Amino acid sequence: MINNIIKEKHVILMIVGAVFVLRLAFLKISKKNEAAILANGGVEYGVENTKRLTIAHIMFYLGCFIEAYLRRTALDSISLLGLGLLFFAFIMLVVVVRLLSDIWTVKLMIANNHQFNDHWLFRVVKHPNYFLNIAPELIGLSLLCHAWYTLLFVGPLYAVILGNRIKEENHLIVSQILPNSEKSR
Repeated sequence: MINNIIKEKHVILMIVGAVFVLRLAFLKISKKNEAAILANGGVEYGVENTKRLTIAHIMFYLGCFIEAYLRRTALDSISLLGLGLLFFAFIMLVVVVRLLSDIWTVKLMIANNHQFNDHWLFRVVKHPNYFLNIAPELIGLSLLCHAWYTLLFVGPLYAVILGNRIKEENHLIVSQILPNSEKSR
């Protein structure tokens, strides 16, 4: 009976739906933090690129969902590898959200008197939210769904947009966050 359930295409679609709902729960945390940052004199940067990232993220999820549906993807070893990557990605998201606490957002925002987080994770992996959460999440989702076209066509587009976000963030770290941290010493 369990084998029949696992072979059903609906299992993959339900997992994708659950992952999407989980993403929405983290978006709610981000929205709360965004409002507090702005209310306390913080500023949002990279608004256009954030819009592009949002569209690319939705396109990636939708593409994976559609490919899984059309292929009638069943849980197999590739899907299980993808599920493992998704699990890892969301553990890392929880870690990053806890480390950044009330300054974590999906937008590029600088809080008033924003301080550099010198936790070892940020020293070892400069952008853990991107490299330990988003990249494994998208690769995991495409493996789970066998969404090769989405990975091939939307993946590179997403990577370019994410690369722009990283450049913007690096600039803000050097120009604003590190100087704030120096002032508070």
